[in-house]
Amino acid sequence: MVNTQVNQHTASESAELADFRKGVIDWIKHNTPADPGFLLPQTFMEVGSEQALEFLREWQHKVWSSGYLGMAWPKQYGGGGMPRIYQQIADEEMKRARVPICFNMIGLGWAGPLIIDTGTDFEKETYLKGILTGEDIWCQGFSEPNHGSDLGSIQTRAERDGDEYIINGSKIWTTMGNYAKYMILLARTDSQAERRYNGLSFFLSPMHAAGITTSPIQKLTGDYGFTETFFTDARIPARCLMGEEGHGWRIAMQTLQYERGAEAGAAGGVSILSTVMNDLLRIAKDVERDGKPLMEDPVTRDNLVKFLIEEQALYLAENRVKIPALCADYPNSLALSTKLRGTEFFRRMRQYSLTLQGASSALYVGDEDAIEGGFWQRAYMNNFSTTIGGGTSQIQANIVGEHVLGLPKD
Repeated sequence: MVNTQVNQHTASESAELADFRKGVIDWIKHNTPADPGFLLPQTFMEVGSEQALEFLREWQHKVWSSGYLGMAWPKQYGGGGMPRIYQQIADEEMKRARVPICFNMIGLGWAGPLIIDTGTDFEKETYLKGILTGEDIWCQGFSEPNHGSDLGSIQTRAERDGDEYIINGSKIWTTMGNYAKYMILLARTDSQAERRYNGLSFFLSPMHAAGITTSPIQKLTGDYGFTETFFTDARIPARCLMGEEGHGWRIAMQTLQYERGAEAGAAGGVSILSTVMNDLLRIAKDVERDGKPLMEDPVTRDNLVKFLIEEQALYLAENRVKIPALCADYPNSLALSTKLRGTEFFRRMRQYSLTLQGASSALYVGDEDAIEGGFWQRAYMNNFSTTIGGGTSQIQANIVGEHVLGLPKD
């Protein structure tokens, strides 16, 4: 299957891009690390041990030093300075080969693009290269325990005191907060602002300041990766403020555009170990019911074809969004709906994989009789992180309704 897909790509690519793709495939073949002997994270949201962290940090550094990470980022800040199509090709092949993830995704996908697009020269020089090498881990400080997706109501406060800000409050679901060196932090600097959004400011905050502590949160899978972060009279330099005081909401919304896939700029790499329909078809061929492979059941085949059609539609939408003439009727509709459509598709596909397993779906990682080692059970439960993080599916549906279709808020 891999060779067929490569031929399909190279048939429509220039000779230069086709040669580049072949080079990526060859590099992956000779550089993908062997099984380390312990369970690797399926997503960047479940790096919960020093052992896994060091393995993934070494891998990310290897990908970057080989030139296949940050290819479109400015060369003077550690990137490759190349057209984005090269990174897209490298990412496609790494996903197809199921190489380990590049774990520093808050930096690679959100903080980094934000700094490139709107940061000062000082911020670019200070932060970008460390994101690519994996030396500087980033986390996100947006959500709070009592406010969910309602970022406009956050209560974490930042008070100016000379050349510092004093931070008090807490953040939740801070992925890798216990390992992070920096946080993109949204905090309230003006509690008297007429509009609640106008009182917020955006910080590139250090995580190692006195008064900042983290507490790990265990996921459904048994893995760790999320933390709750507490600020108790924590002092950070005033230069950590990004943009102007009180303009944090606009910067936060731009950051969410990267997180939700509506804007390009990510450094690349694999952030989530993907499952595609070829994987689901394999289960349908291998698992038997009443002495016959499930693939021979007409209802199963019908369901699989529907998933195949939807997967192809998602793939074509990714290409369509790059052609403005094909998006003229509803500009940004595909980009703004990418997260909703993609995460919900994978949730349903992974859930169906458990349906196909019947009673065996109750087995989990560590059970010797679990199909494919319990991979699909773990993948299904991990998927809840993606349908919640960056705005729940319900929030994403509201965004599409309001900003694409023009529906009223009520």
